[in-house]
Amino acid sequence: MVYPAPLRVVLIDSATAATLAQVLPLLLLSLMVELRRVELHRRGHNVKLTRTLLGVFFVAFGVVETVFVLSIDGELIPFTWSDLIAALSIFALLALLFILSLLESPAPRRRDDL
Repeated sequence: MVYPAPLRVVLIDSATAATLAQVLPLLLLSLMVELRRVELHRRGHNVKLTRTLLGVFFVAFGVVETVFVLSIDGELIPFTWSDLIAALSIFALLALLFILSLLESPAPRRRDDL
C-alpha cells in the first residue's frame, strides 16, 4: 500500500513570519490614524468607491496577516488549531478596526452643553 506524502507548505521561515505578524498590525494602525486625520474615507468624487477600496485593502491585509500568523511555526500547512484561532481573532479585530474607522466622528460639544 502506498501512502501519500504529507502535505507541507512553507512560505517563509518562522522568525520572519513572527516578526511580520507583530510589526504589520502596528503599521496598519499608524496608517489608519493618518487616514482618519486626513479624512480620506470622506473625500473624493465617489465616497462609496473610496470606502470599498479601503475595505478591499483591509481584506487583503487580513489575509496576509492570517498567513503570517499561520506560518509562525515554520509551515503554512499543516497548522495547529491555536495558530488558526489566533489568526481568525486577528482577522476579526481587523474587521472591527475597519468598521470603526468608517464611523463618523461625534460633533464637537459646545461650552453651553457642558
